[in-house]
Amino acid sequence: MTVRQEAPLASVDAVALLGALAQPTRLDIFRLLMRYRPHGLAAGDIGRLLAVAHNTLSSHLAALEQVGLLALRREGRHIIFAAQPGRADALLGFLANACCTQLPGGCAPRAASVPARRDPVDSDDPLRVLVVCTGNSARSIMAEAVLNREGMGRISAVSAGSRPQEAPHPLALGLLAELGYDTASMRSKSWDEFLQLGAPPLDLVITVCDDAAEASCPDFPGAPMRVHWGLEDPAAVAGPQAAQRAAFLQSYRNLTARVSAFVNLPFESMRLEELRPVLSAIGRMDGATEKTLFQAA
Repeated sequence: MTVRQEAPLASVDAVALLGALAQPTRLDIFRLLMRYRPHGLAAGDIGRLLAVAHNTLSSHLAALEQVGLLALRREGRHIIFAAQPGRADALLGFLANACCTQLPGGCAPRAASVPARRDPVDSDDPLRVLVVCTGNSARSIMAEAVLNREGMGRISAVSAGSRPQEAPHPLALGLLAELGYDTASMRSKSWDEFLQLGAPPLDLVITVCDDAAEASCPDFPGAPMRVHWGLEDPAAVAGPQAAQRAAFLQSYRNLTARVSAFVNLPFESMRLEELRPVLSAIGRMDGATEKTLFQAA
């Protein structure tokens, strides 16, 4: 396996990298692909996870590729975009001007080759996740959809509410459908369904709203671990349809950021005491509620 070290950046290169990242969507793309390193993602998956239109996405991907922050390769019918972390390391080294002398572990050389695009796995024992909010109509519904798709067979996710609505919010279902998710079987349901005799045991319960986290959480079968990823409720946003849709888009992006960080963990080989603080830290990513930010790690 060939290993190469990035050469020190010249000032003109550092300016180009900073300029490429000085745009919110491009920064989000690079952060997403850093979570999926080293294998990367197809353009369609990037657009879906960030809810960015294809024509807009193409120009941003080209800008990042031009400065060397992304590399692309073809795998069958797919064009895969992969982050080049060495370029980011070089930029950090340029800004710090002492990266590799003070923090040598952070500047280790990286493999230039990348594995093939990941394929779904047929696991006999996926991680069983229940996502909970109060109404089970927006945040938890979207999280269930993203976890099942991004988990690629390693995760089996369901969602429920402490006081469920009659049906999922139409803006949540509409957004998911636009982004290619199958919404036919999605419904709002009570967490009581997962307390009944014969209910499958759970490994992890994720609460995504503060009200559900503060509610008296029942003892689910399997005594699952519980973490809080509190986000503001997009369904609570009033005003014009455009403002409401924007709230759902932002909630979706906040959720996909957390899910993409989660699914790229080697959670199958992590002990409970290792996994819990990592999942709690993921919950404190951008968009977290105050309750999430100040809960114990």
